[in-house]
Amino acid sequence: MTERQEEILDFIRAYQERESVPPSTREVARQFECSQPTAVQHLQALAKKGQLEKLADGKWGLKSAAVQGHLFSIPLYGTIPAGLPSWEEERPGESVAIDPTLFGLTRARASQLWALQVQGDSMINAGILEGDLAIMVKREPKPGDIIAALVDGTTSTLKRLVQVRGRLVLRAENERYHDLAPERLEAQGVLVGVIRRNIQ
Repeated sequence: MTERQEEILDFIRAYQERESVPPSTREVARQFECSQPTAVQHLQALAKKGQLEKLADGKWGLKSAAVQGHLFSIPLYGTIPAGLPSWEEERPGESVAIDPTLFGLTRARASQLWALQVQGDSMINAGILEGDLAIMVKREPKPGDIIAALVDGTTSTLKRLVQVRGRLVLRAENERYHDLAPERLEAQGVLVGVIRRNIQ
């Protein structure tokens, strides 16, 4: 496959996973700023290489099994307060199927991902709402990251890590909450994305 064909295939896969249907040739052409005939040529080339097929509605897409094959199951470790900290024992409850490339990660790094369900409203100005799934990665945080933090060895919370006068503190994205300046602060994971479960 050419580099452009790989980009088109990745776009179709992500679109189809998100929308449950593949994009139209017009949407492919718009995404890659090319003419519709050029988009069709790329789609036909991908079909000849066994990457796509023409579906019943006339669109070029992947079979549902091919879409599912690119998903990766990550553990969901209960809930995390986006409010005042509380204690929550880490134990996997269920798993969530995601495409790690949607979060800028390769499948090789997907094993470092995990999820928490958000409780509370302290991160609403960062677009994180109650009921959302916070997708976390295990890596060292830097100031500005939103992290799952273990506070003083006993309680956990989801907050932004900021530096104030040389000290690391946890900051909410809601003016109703004050900064937290724990004696001991341990980052359990760094937020890489959010999955919205409760759509109003």
